[in-house]
Order: sequence, then C-alpha cells, then structure tokens
Amino acid sequence: MKSDNKNEIFPIVDEAGKVVGRATRGECHSGSRLLHPVVHLHVYDAQRRLYLQRRPEWKDIQPGKWDTAVGGHIDYGENVEEALRREAREELGLTGFEAEYLTSYVFESDREREYVNVFRTTVAPDAVNPSDELDGGRWWTAEEIAASADMLTPNLRQELQRLQLI
Repeated sequence: MKSDNKNEIFPIVDEAGKVVGRATRGECHSGSRLLHPVVHLHVYDAQRRLYLQRRPEWKDIQPGKWDTAVGGHIDYGENVEEALRREAREELGLTGFEAEYLTSYVFESDREREYVNVFRTTVAPDAVNPSDELDGGRWWTAEEIAASADMLTPNLRQELQRLQLI
C-alpha cells in the first residue's frame, strides 16, 4: 500500500512565513504542531466552477475527503512559487498558468499547523489532467460544494468561507 514519505524534509517557519528550521513530515504530522508551509491553488473554469481533488485513502491526513485542486508541502530549500508550479504539474499536469496570490494564513488542526499560501487561477477544463497521486477529481458548482460540506476537508471548508471563493 502506498503511503506518505515520513522522512521527507519540510522547512519550519515562523508566523510570518520565514524559515527558522527543518523537520521531517513524520515530525510535522505527529501532533508536534511544528509550523510548516504549504501551497494551495484554487482552479476555476470560465463558468466559475471549482475543481476539487479527492484525497487518496492512503494519505496520513484527511484520507478520502475532497480538497483544494492543488495542495502540497513546500520542500526544504524550495520557494513558494517553485512549490506551487511543481505541485500543479505533479497533481494536475498544469503548466503555463497565471497564478493570482490571495493570502497567507496559519491553519491549525489537532495534528498539525500549516502556513498556507493561497493562489487561484482560471483554466480550460481540458487543461486539468489529474495524476495517479490523487484519487480523481471533478468540477463543482458553488451549490454542489455548499451541499457537500461534510465531504470536504476542514481546511478547504474554512478557506472557502474565509476568502469567499465560492
């Protein structure tokens, strides 16, 4: 069975997003609450539908839930833009898109703390080609998302509400 690499090295950041150290994925997701940076890319089509990915059952955080189109950790030594482009390419096959920066904030759960860097883009539906790293995905209307809140990750629910993205 597939699993996340618990030895992968993540940067540890302060509340302003400045790198202050490093730790493994296992340490960051162990309940240590070490603040580590991630990128989120909300992907829209011309009809304002939002693409969501379904997290695979083998993921260590929120398996099987629907989540941000592109979401991933920033690797140690990588900057935000590099991580955003890498994750978009790896997860959805997206390249050459224009990303609009929206905000950064700290997300906290009982297992982890993330410094979330949020972006959005609009693409043609056929530009999205999900990889086998995901358990699929699909385009959602705002009404479908509102009616399916219990199927979404808590982070996605909070982010959509906070930023009024739907």
